Amino acid sequence: MEDRQQWGSRYGFILAAVGSAIGLGNIWRFPAVAYENGGGAFFIPYLVALLTAGIPLLILEFTLGHKYRGSAPLSYFRLHKNAEWLGWWQVFVAFVISTYYAVIIAWALKYSIYSLNLTWGDKPSDFFYGEVLQLSAKPGEVGGLVPGVVIALLIVWVVTLLVLYKGVSKGIERFNKIFIPALVIMFLLIVIRAVTLEGAGQGLNTFFSPDWSMINNGKVWVAAYGQIFFSLSIAFAIMVTYSSYLPKKSDINNNAFITGFANSGFELLAGIGVFAALGFMAMQQGLPVAEVVKGGIGLAFEVFPAIINEFPGGNAFFGTMFFLTLVFAGMTSLISIVETYVAALQDKFGISRTKAVLMGGGVASVISLLFATKGGLYMLDITDYFINNFGITLAGLVEVVLIAWFFKQMKGLQDHANVISDLRTGLWWKICLGVITPILLGYMMFDNIKQNIAENYGGYPTGLVVTYGLAVAIGVIVLGFLLSLVKWKTNAVQEKREVS
Repeated sequence: MEDRQQWGSRYGFILAAVGSAIGLGNIWRFPAVAYENGGGAFFIPYLVALLTAGIPLLILEFTLGHKYRGSAPLSYFRLHKNAEWLGWWQVFVAFVISTYYAVIIAWALKYSIYSLNLTWGDKPSDFFYGEVLQLSAKPGEVGGLVPGVVIALLIVWVVTLLVLYKGVSKGIERFNKIFIPALVIMFLLIVIRAVTLEGAGQGLNTFFSPDWSMINNGKVWVAAYGQIFFSLSIAFAIMVTYSSYLPKKSDINNNAFITGFANSGFELLAGIGVFAALGFMAMQQGLPVAEVVKGGIGLAFEVFPAIINEFPGGNAFFGTMFFLTLVFAGMTSLISIVETYVAALQDKFGISRTKAVLMGGGVASVISLLFATKGGLYMLDITDYFINNFGITLAGLVEVVLIAWFFKQMKGLQDHANVISDLRTGLWWKICLGVITPILLGYMMFDNIKQNIAENYGGYPTGLVVTYGLAVAIGVIVLGFLLSLVKWKTNAVQEKREVS
């Protein structure tokens, strides 16, 4: 068994954690969520959610990994002998996400090249669905592989696995030290250009204008907690794994605050850039901003190419920059996601890092081809919805309930973090994780279940929802239990190097 690797510096760890948290959702999910839930007023529940759920959960997961010095399954096993399955469940959630997340990055990679001569033409929507994805006429029709997407996907996986092969400090840390500053600089340039466009003020006014009546709406608060929860890379093994590579003397609590606020700062920057650009587009088309607002994949691959077409100059440059920011944000997150199961395989079976990268990454890259087919977008949409809402959310709920209520490990974890941190947590941390977070996550789960009983997600056929949604969400739990039954093949469990 190889000695456990470590980050070369605190700066390297923070950049890696921030790189994991800052992903595609920060750019295309947060602006739309904020706008739809009260605009400027949304920032109050958002900040409350960050301080009562996001940062407390980061502290919890940073402490778990740092104290028990292992991948998620090993750290949970060392926490309590009956908790290993939870670690594997979260690892399998990460595995599923990596299989389709890589495909979205592949699309962005292709578009960074298309931007050079605005290949998408006057109808970006038709180009994206027709020529790039070659989308099947209806959900359920898998069709063949799309060669252009497969080639880009291969590049994404080769780069990812090469970085992971190089290890923690020489691979992941070095990659993030280059890509995160580059990402921030490029996105700042895009934002600066966006806010100087005609109509940008109208877009920003739409984004920041507060609708105070929304504050009393429970769904707005759920949306705020959901955004924080999904954007910080918590509850699917990443932060536990990353923190296990920290040196013994590490300021856990401060690291969590820095990571949380850095992620939220980037989300705010994304909101400014996106709505400034939407304001410009609305003015060009003579429409109110509300009619051009869109989130998710549609914002990136339909709306933004249309906005870039209208730029008064530098179209190719800013188009390339925008899609490269998606590639950079996606790659730093994908690397962190894949690292969760690379580390888990190493710990469980005592294999080398090279073998773990080839095994885990190889299987994930092959499965990802499913989402590179002509019907891949439908499967991706369903899988993403269910693995997020019934994978990450439920895993997070189970995590805090088990640790706080059943295993009663909060005091030991808090003492560990406080001893090595300048900023100490008190009763606030225990109340947030023991009461507030379980209640909010429990309500989110209840609301999700109620909605999905009432109607199929996205109006998809029941067979498709069951196959790529429910089966996947349930399957990762079952696989987690099954793998926890396999005996450890190494002396990793006995070699508990707990930090005190």
